[in-house]
Amino acid sequence: MRIAIGLTLLGAMTVATEAKADPCKAIPDRGPMPSYLHRDAHFAGPVVYVGDGDSLCVAVGQGPENWVEIRLEDFYAPELHSPTGPDAKAALERVAMGRNADCIADHKSYDRVVATCRIGGRSIGDLLRTVGGAEGGNGYARSRN
Repeated sequence: MRIAIGLTLLGAMTVATEAKADPCKAIPDRGPMPSYLHRDAHFAGPVVYVGDGDSLCVAVGQGPENWVEIRLEDFYAPELHSPTGPDAKAALERVAMGRNADCIADHKSYDRVVATCRIGGRSIGDLLRTVGGAEGGNGYARSRN
C-alpha cells in the first residue's frame, strides 16, 4: 500500500514538474526569431507566465505558440536556484502577472527575446526596484558600468 501511494505521489510530482517547464513557444529553440519580433518591434499582451525574477511570457495571441518569452533588458534578478531567487520571482509575479505589458524587442537570446517592457507606462525593471525586487543576477555588474 505504501509503495502504491509513493508511486502515485512521485507521478504527481513528475507531472507538476513538467507543468512548470517553460510554456512559451513563440520563439523556437533553434532557428531564427519570428519576423514580428525584429529589433525595435513593439508588441503587447498580458503577462501569462513568470519563469524567474527577470523572465516572463507575454501572450501576443491565443495559446502557448503565441506566448513570447522575454528576458527583461533593464533588470538582472538573482538566479532562481540562488537563496534569493524564489523571492525575486515572487516580486515579478506580484508586479506583472495578469497585467498588460507593452514591450520593445532588442535581440534574441536563446529561445527568448531581450526586451524592455512597460506596465502602466513604467518599465518593469523600475517597478521591481520600487517594490524592493532583488538585483544581482548574471549581467548585473555589466549593467552598472
